[in-house]
Amino acid sequence: MSRFSQKNLLLVGFFMTFSILASAQVVKVDSTSNWKKAFKAGLNINQASFTSNWKAGGVNSIGFNGFLNYKANFKKDKNSWDNELDFLYGMVNNQGQGYRKTLDRIFLQTQYGRELSPKWSFTTSLSFLSQFAKGYSYAKDVNGVEQATLISDIFAPAFITSAWGFEYKPADFFKLNLSPFSPRVTIVADNNGRFDAVSATNPYGVTVGENTRFEWLAFQMVADFNKDIAENVNLKWRYMMFANYETLDAKTIDHRLDLNLTAKVNRFINVSLGGILLYDYDQDSGVQLSQAFSLGVLYTFQNFEK
Repeated sequence: MSRFSQKNLLLVGFFMTFSILASAQVVKVDSTSNWKKAFKAGLNINQASFTSNWKAGGVNSIGFNGFLNYKANFKKDKNSWDNELDFLYGMVNNQGQGYRKTLDRIFLQTQYGRELSPKWSFTTSLSFLSQFAKGYSYAKDVNGVEQATLISDIFAPAFITSAWGFEYKPADFFKLNLSPFSPRVTIVADNNGRFDAVSATNPYGVTVGENTRFEWLAFQMVADFNKDIAENVNLKWRYMMFANYETLDAKTIDHRLDLNLTAKVNRFINVSLGGILLYDYDQDSGVQLSQAFSLGVLYTFQNFEK
């Protein structure tokens, strides 16, 4: 046996990253159904560790992120009904810092459409957006000790939007929804001052002591793109703009862009690079950015061929 223990041999002098590497895709075509259904689920586990004498430095860590997406879309004659569930959650545990959330999203939407022409439809939709768990910001106090400050929680904030308007769909991979009437409810649960780090008076636009804010007169635009841009490479993005007519000003218009690039390396490996750009004046006066890279398990099922 060498001077290293068996454990140290497994950790010796290099950055180790572990990912579950497997994928599966199931396609069972049902040509008799008016429903197109697609299910996707993924789990990624990442780990890094070092021996105590690793001179390049590093922090032992372990983390994971997972996602689940389900779509069920109905189409018959001139009528359509599209439904989507999208869940995303991730955490990382860096040595000395404990577990911290990295990704968190709950998105539900249902939409009815009535075809007016081959490319235009009247649409009405109802959507919900929130997160699963508490979110914190981290900063060191005067003594150099890092402190966690609560800035969000489940249903804090949450957004419920009812959009009425028209959808333009020139191709299967792109659609643009214009909704001149889009009332929205912003929810901040237990809004009793616990989000002072966001605002001491109106976190996320909701007055302290109240739990909801109604924006009855508003405009919403949503653009969706989902296409294989190369062999085994898929690009998906979704842009949303929301403007309240009553407080209409360039700085009060909300913008959100979700982007995801997925590459199927081979039968077993999928690589995904995603990001979110968010501007919401009720949350922060600057642009917020989020980015994530993942490599791991992916399972998909659908009852139609693309």
